[in-house]
Amino acid sequence: MINTTNIEEAKRLMKKEEIPKIILAQNDEFNRKLLEYGNFNILLSPEAGQRKNKIRQIDSGLNHVLAKIAHKNNIMIGIDLESIKKLEPKQKAERLSKIRQNIKICRKAKTKIAIKTSSIKEATSLMQSLGASSTQTKEAIVF
Repeated sequence: MINTTNIEEAKRLMKKEEIPKIILAQNDEFNRKLLEYGNFNILLSPEAGQRKNKIRQIDSGLNHVLAKIAHKNNIMIGIDLESIKKLEPKQKAERLSKIRQNIKICRKAKTKIAIKTSSIKEATSLMQSLGASSTQTKEAIVF
């Protein structure tokens, strides 16, 4: 997994990384440039980080433009279930609401979803409870 905020360093590390290539999401500019660059498999947790919600809008770190770019370059959007389990209840609720929005955006853009967890049953039940369609649940990859 590549965890850096420098775009050039991330591109250099992608060449050395074995498959599947996973990049931990950072800020919006970083995510956009790497999604356009491609050459990796999973963008993990775009909803994580210091994102402020507005009065009538949730900042989930993903929008329809980024989802379409990810679909075009065959990049999956990843959900890290292990890190969600460690959060406080209020933070967990906020994170899950952002993930729910990302699932809806991915369904419209036909972008695939990957879930980082140890249990396949846990992943499918999470997807269904957050409003994923049955085809999204079947196509979701657990790693």
